[in-house]
Formats: sequence, C-alpha cells, structure tokens
Amino acid sequence: MSVNICEIIKNELFSMQDKGYRDFQSRLIPNIDKDRIIGVRFPHARKYAVQIAGNPDIEKFLNSLPHFYYEENNIHAFIIERINDYDECISEIEKFLPYIDNWSTCDSIKPKVFNKHKEKIINSIERWLKSDHPFTVRFGSNMLMTFFLDGDFRKEHIGWLAGVDSDDYYVQMGIAWYLATALAKQYDDAVTYLENKRFSVGLHNKAIQKARESYRVSDERKEYLKSLKRV
Repeated sequence: MSVNICEIIKNELFSMQDKGYRDFQSRLIPNIDKDRIIGVRFPHARKYAVQIAGNPDIEKFLNSLPHFYYEENNIHAFIIERINDYDECISEIEKFLPYIDNWSTCDSIKPKVFNKHKEKIINSIERWLKSDHPFTVRFGSNMLMTFFLDGDFRKEHIGWLAGVDSDDYYVQMGIAWYLATALAKQYDDAVTYLENKRFSVGLHNKAIQKARESYRVSDERKEYLKSLKRV
C-alpha cells in the first residue's frame, strides 16, 4: 500500500459489499443515511482490519477524519482496539470519539490494553460521561460496563451514570444496558438506584426489562424487579 491507502481501503470494502446486508444494517442504524452504508459483514471487516493494522501507511487512514462510510469508521474502530501501547491507544481514541456517529461503531471498540491500565482509564471514563457528544458518553458507559463491573467495581460508578444529563436515546439505552448488567453482577448496589428512582422512567424500565431477560438474574430477583417498574 502507498499514499492512496484510504482509496484502497474503500475499494476493498466495496469488494466485500453485500447489498442485502446493507439494507439490514440501514434498518438497525436509522440515524445513518443509507448511502453511507456499504454493506460489509462484521467478520469480514474485522479480518480485513487485522490484515492492514500493521501497514506503515495506516496512520494516514487514521488521520483522514471524518470518514464518509460507516464501514470506514468500523475499520478505524477495529484498528484502534488492537493497539497494544496504552498512550497510543488512548490518543487515537480521543481523536476518533468526536466523529463516532452511531451506536454500532461506538460499541465495537473494546481495547484489551485498558485491562492493564484501569487506574488511568477510569479518569478518562469519568470525563467522557460529562461530554456533550452522545456517543462519547455512550462509549464511557460501555467502558464502565466492560472493565469495571467485576473486581474493580465501585458503587459510585452507578452514581456517575445517574448524573449524566442527556435525554439522547442512544445514551439512555447505553446506560440501561449497563444497569441491566450491573443487576446481574452487582445486584445489591445496583438495585438501590432503582429503588430510589435515580434514573428517568424510560431508562429505569428498560434496565428492568433487560435484566429480567437475563439468565444471570435469578427468578426471585426478576419478580422483585418487576415490582419496581414505573408508570
């Protein structure tokens, strides 16, 4: 590859196009214009990202923001999450976050290197949750859910989410997803936030719905959560 790496990537993505899948994807991501979706299945895109991640020209692609196509954003996300150096990874994420414009790309980024630097990433998460950009906030809640719901969990993390000032649908659904997972992993702390009605009615009820659909929540707890549903 050479200086035309952006065109090469775009052409390769079109070579993997599945128009039926494009139609399916456009229904799942209604806030993205259909003409910005090529129609590349995730396994194919991930495999291609692995192939090009080490290319010496890949930085030119990462710096070519904003991308036009949804799949270009996904390739960008898949490359970032493979970066093993924490400082480089967080730098690339900070550059990319303002350009994320859909839940699918947002939810695709789970850098493994964060596992080794939780004392650093938690400060970034707290800052991301205060952002005015919806998908930066959603990314922050995703990172809390991915890396801080087991041994590194702190009850105050749920409080951070309760303090998020956004009625954006994708932010609300991201937090509901976190809460449902917290009810499976940290039930005693998570349920108190529902009992005290710390979240909006819609988010509150969606979290309960998701938790009651989970096999990780006991039937007894599911019945109690049902009693907490708000109208």
